[in-house]
Order: sequence, then structure tokens, then C-alpha cells
Amino acid sequence: MGGVVSVKVERRVVDPGDRDHVEDAWQLKERIRRDHGVLRQRRGFFESAYKRSTVYLFLDRANRGALVGFAAVRRDGYILFLAVDPDYQGEGYGEALVARVADDFGSVTCHARTTNEEALHFYQHIGFTVDRRIDGYYEDGGDAYYLRLGEDDGLTDRLSRLLGG
Repeated sequence: MGGVVSVKVERRVVDPGDRDHVEDAWQLKERIRRDHGVLRQRRGFFESAYKRSTVYLFLDRANRGALVGFAAVRRDGYILFLAVDPDYQGEGYGEALVARVADDFGSVTCHARTTNEEALHFYQHIGFTVDRRIDGYYEDGGDAYYLRLGEDDGLTDRLSRLLGG
């Protein structure tokens, strides 16, 4: 994991109230849901949350503006959705999205299914810690961990490097 965000990739921010790229984000989320059984939210919930969020996007200019990944974030720095297209995973885009959120909000939190080992490994790798477990958190009865981005171990510097700063 880890890498440098390509110069062919455009960074874009979608402000709350804007639906720009919501269909692309939905399709990416659904692809991940089908392949990995996570990100199970219903369309109405997803679109409503997307519209209320600040959404950070990476678009591949070399591939007709294809969506590389996105993070939809509440105004308190809580990540509602984080997804990177499987074709681009392992290249640093997930870390760069979280770094951008950390840079803009300072405090970053999220939930992850207790059974989603890939997500838990990713979040812990970049400095998140488990704050608590919440039984029955998800609509389908699934349990979650509430995660918080740590402020020690030089994390700010590491995330800043991921942003190219």
C-alpha cells in the first residue's frame, strides 16, 4: 500500500447540496458491495448522505474522467463513505483521500464493520484506533467499530507526505 497520487488524476471537491458525480459514486459503491459484501446502504440513504456531505473525488483524466475514489464527509470530519475503485487500490488513493479530510477537518472519525478486515487493516495502518464497538449498528444487525484518527506517531507528517506537502 502507499504510493504517489498520479499526475493523471484530478482532485475535485463537491460541496454539500451538489449532486455532481453521485451516480458514478453509487456505481463504484455497488461494485464494491457486489465484490466484497460491504457498503450495503440503500440508494435513497446513499444519495441523501452524499448530497449533505463534502465529497472529495479523484478522477482519472487519462480514462475519460473515470472515478478513482471518493470520500463523503460530514461537517464534523466523520467519513460516511470511503471507496476506491479496485483497479486503483494499493496506489495510495485511499490514504490521500483520508489525508485530505484530515487536512481540512483535523478530527477524523468513521465506522467500519467488525467483519470488514480489509477496511480495519487499512484504517489501522494509517493511524486510526478503535474507540469502541457498537453491537447492531447497521440496518442488517451487523456490528461496527467506531474509529478515530490518532494524533500521535507523526501521523500529521505522514498524511502530509501523502498529500504531497
